[in-house]
Amino acid sequence: MGMNQFLQSLSDLETINRAPGYFKFEQHSVAAHSFKVAEVAQFLGDVEEQAGNQVNWRLLYEKSLNHDYTERFIGDIKTPVKYATPELRHMLADVEDSLTENFIQNEIPAEFQDVYRRRLGEGKDATLEGQILSVADKVDLLYESFGEIQKGNPEPVYTEIYKESLTTILTFQRMACVQYFLKAVLPELLATDFSDRQKLAALTNHLLADKTKES
Repeated sequence: MGMNQFLQSLSDLETINRAPGYFKFEQHSVAAHSFKVAEVAQFLGDVEEQAGNQVNWRLLYEKSLNHDYTERFIGDIKTPVKYATPELRHMLADVEDSLTENFIQNEIPAEFQDVYRRRLGEGKDATLEGQILSVADKVDLLYESFGEIQKGNPEPVYTEIYKESLTTILTFQRMACVQYFLKAVLPELLATDFSDRQKLAALTNHLLADKTKES
């Protein structure tokens, strides 16, 4: 037993397309998403560090790079389906955990198994690094959906994905990195010239206003 199966399986992530079943102008693979989330998480970690928070960079990179590796077992399930009910989300998580543990036991050398249990486990936890991952994942999803909206994709699902992504990001608005994203990054994104700019800006402002009222 060696690491060959794991290393070979990394190519599988290049063949799994995100947002399956919907028309899209630009395809995004799970492999590309993982890289982008790691880059976003790196930037968000910089913001948190400048705000005086201690970041465990090794943990952050491990979480962000590996957070969707288990999709090689079950594929990328449509976001509206994945989060349809808490019960379904828990069932899918159980399947992923079972398949991941089976893979680790059968394909990962014994001396590395504990390491890969950590790396391939659920990374979105209560730690600062887990919260950064949660935000980074949704930031990349927001940009993916924005790219389709900007290009004039008529599928309404991309507006829903944008809305769901921003709504989730706003649940972490106490974090320094989210405050920075909302103040310095999101306005610049929405300043881009595209046909549905006013509509998307209105939706964004509505979500921001609702969250401000809640807090």
